[in-house]
Amino acid sequence: MLPHVMRDLWEYLQETDKTIVLYGMGNGADKILSVLAERGVPVGGIFASDGFARGNLFHGMPVRTWSDVKAELGAENVIVLLSFGTSRPEVLENILRIRAEAELYAPDVPAFGDTLFTRPFYEAHKSDLEAARALLSNEESRRIFDNILSYKLSGDISYLLDAESDEDEIWRDILRPQTIRTAADLGAYNGDTVRQLLERTDGKVDTVWAMEPDARNYKKLEAYAQSETRAHIIPVNAGAWNEEATLFFDKSGNRNASFGQNRSQTLADRPAKMVEVKALPLDQVLGGARVDYIKYDVEGSEREALDGSLSTLTEHAPTLLVSLYHRSEDLFALPLHIKAIAPHYQGFYLRRMRGIPAWDINLYVRKEKI
Repeated sequence: MLPHVMRDLWEYLQETDKTIVLYGMGNGADKILSVLAERGVPVGGIFASDGFARGNLFHGMPVRTWSDVKAELGAENVIVLLSFGTSRPEVLENILRIRAEAELYAPDVPAFGDTLFTRPFYEAHKSDLEAARALLSNEESRRIFDNILSYKLSGDISYLLDAESDEDEIWRDILRPQTIRTAADLGAYNGDTVRQLLERTDGKVDTVWAMEPDARNYKKLEAYAQSETRAHIIPVNAGAWNEEATLFFDKSGNRNASFGQNRSQTLADRPAKMVEVKALPLDQVLGGARVDYIKYDVEGSEREALDGSLSTLTEHAPTLLVSLYHRSEDLFALPLHIKAIAPHYQGFYLRRMRGIPAWDINLYVRKEKI
């Protein structure tokens, strides 16, 4: 059973008498500032890590160091809102040092879309959350689900620290490299995840279809594919979609570039680099070829990519890795959608890699339970 929630982080921030300060700049800070402004919550300052605090301004506020903030306001009198993401050990260590001195939260703002995971959102989708949780096939998956849910509502990073997964366990017990001969990597970037796949499968993979819409990333992917000798890599300069189409692609986000319709309205005034790109359904790319494993990490377009591979899921039942962190609804909507379009899948496993905020949440789906 899911818990009854009295308030979420945003409601708590509306009630506090402490001074709110942001740690970090960039898109995350933009989104947090926008939410706070909508709710009438004042922000008393912003600071950055020592190497990034150079007296510059961000939204009209001077960017200071944590030492400056402590000296002026007192650590006991502030609430720190972490406004960037990281998995780097030294940065995480610094975050924990600040957390030991002051009240610190990492607000959950979606990478794509504008829907926040608030208490009202939680209450409105409670039955969907319960249904998605019920799909999960083991206790560890449910434990991670509960921790992620608690984090999204509270912003308390202790829930994230308690929801880290062992990558070796994922490959050994869930993905099972010995069963993978052919694969499709949707959102292949420069080939880094294809390399990881080949390393983990130790020469057992024959062929990988690698889809990447961004021209700059694709150029690197293509060069890698030509140099790779362990397997046949087929690079495809297109985004994964539910039909053949030409779409606008916002490439201003580097690795997190995405189709234009996924762009957050909060960032509407930020410059965008829109270009036309081809989008294709995976079924068309494969042309009926068998795949044993598909990775879906397509920056907010996972649902469309899944729909575009329905024939493959039905005929071959490959093991799936589906990212569940780009949109607020992904945690429940994508598992339920997979079960609806491919009811023969029985094994659903949730894992999360190390880092803050709740990124790299992956759903692993198998035809059978393990």
